[in-house]
Amino acid sequence: MKTWIKLLLAAFVVGIIGIALIYIFIYNKPHPNYEKMVPEFRLNAQELYDSFNSNKSFSEKQYNGKLIEISGKLGHIETHDSITIAVFVFGQGIFGDQGVRCTMIPKFNEDAKKLVPEGNIRIKGYCEGFSDSDVVLEHCSIIY
Repeated sequence: MKTWIKLLLAAFVVGIIGIALIYIFIYNKPHPNYEKMVPEFRLNAQELYDSFNSNKSFSEKQYNGKLIEISGKLGHIETHDSITIAVFVFGQGIFGDQGVRCTMIPKFNEDAKKLVPEGNIRIKGYCEGFSDSDVVLEHCSIIY
């Protein structure tokens, strides 16, 4: 065989091995278990909302990308297809309620639908940031 064919074949094999390793170690990486993780911050939902509303840049550095446990009075529950969102309401804006929106882990959807508005609750979730009207928490679980 000619040398350039051998080099081309070797490059192809190395490329296939590289793609397989990327798939195994990066794409197929296990997701964190947010339900069992320990929160980095524990605070009242009103405090979290006020913090983002008054000083967005400080709060983004402090809370974004962190697991947070919040407590407070639940405003209402929203459902969209298979998604359940617990909403803590602290004001009204052009587009409706403003506050903290907690998208539940599917395991907690049915329990969240049974929650009583105006009832006190504790929820743990991953802070995604502030949308200029709502603090957004994802991967949320109810703390009993």
